[in-house]
Amino acid sequence: MRKIIHVDMDAFYASVEQRDDPALRGRPVVVAWRGARSVVCAASYEARRFGIRSAMPAMRAERLCPDAIFVPPDFVRYKAVSRKVREIFHRQTDLVEPLSLDEAYLDVTEAKSGMRVATEIAQLVRAQIREETGLTASAGIAPNKFLAKIASDWRKPDGQFVITPARVDAFLLPLPVNRVPGVGKVMEARLAGLGIVTVGDLREHPLEQLQAHFGSFGQRLYNRARGIDERPVEPDQEVQSVSSEDTFSEDLPLEALEPAIVELAEKTWNATRRTERVGRTVVLKLKTAQFRILTRSHTPEQPPATLQQFTALALALLQRVGLPAATRYRLAGVGLSGFRDREEAGVQSDLFTPVD
Repeated sequence: MRKIIHVDMDAFYASVEQRDDPALRGRPVVVAWRGARSVVCAASYEARRFGIRSAMPAMRAERLCPDAIFVPPDFVRYKAVSRKVREIFHRQTDLVEPLSLDEAYLDVTEAKSGMRVATEIAQLVRAQIREETGLTASAGIAPNKFLAKIASDWRKPDGQFVITPARVDAFLLPLPVNRVPGVGKVMEARLAGLGIVTVGDLREHPLEQLQAHFGSFGQRLYNRARGIDERPVEPDQEVQSVSSEDTFSEDLPLEALEPAIVELAEKTWNATRRTERVGRTVVLKLKTAQFRILTRSHTPEQPPATLQQFTALALALLQRVGLPAATRYRLAGVGLSGFRDREEAGVQSDLFTPVD
């Protein structure tokens, strides 16, 4: 039985700005450049009371809170703080899997410190972060990564929550199904069409039915509804590509693929938000009814900065398939590859990864 901690820094970028500039404390701070193409990188908790959230267009954030203080991101400073936080993690375990500058999984099943209770380890880690960086963090403690990730949101900010093996069902079953990673708005609507609103509802559906409706993602839904996640904590893996794919319940013509491409693009885009690296190449994968696999890709001059841009590029690739109109397709996939560090990718000032 693993002991997994998910640590998530509280409003990380905004908190760093408030820590370093006392005049910003207690004020609605929005970390973003101003401009029509800019999106919110992070918002202080004071700004969130106005409805401002990460990845929101900066112009909308300004309308929601005209008195908000806009601060341009300083990634060099944020990375320095992130390195310090990771140093604290490594005092407990070498099994640290960073997801972004502000969050990571820790496997503390065999902690370096000899501490055996994961809850106490999380408390110590959070106390050291506060003492050594002046920032707060929240933590979730659970038997696997999926549950620990959900738990870390439960008592934000500056709190922690534990899901013991004995409490998994009591915690999981009442949750809205959109708390399952990968279930975005499109997937949530499809599940609702089947009468699935909570994780408990999801558990009532057999694997075969979920696979018939959702292809390969049906297996993940089935497992998550039961609190199953066998993924190990994988330290220091650099993201090279991220993709999502789905096998359809029936073969479809090319002109009927757009809804699936939109949904897959959303799933892939959400997955890329876990890394501080930037992907440039948009990839479309299709499998025909005869099991022929083809891919089409495009590398724009600038990496896609928003979900809308990414989706548009993926949809545009449908025009380059070039097979006869009568061709039917059994599978589609959307991916993003060519990941590089932000500085190496030459990302413009309004392109960045939102964080919470």
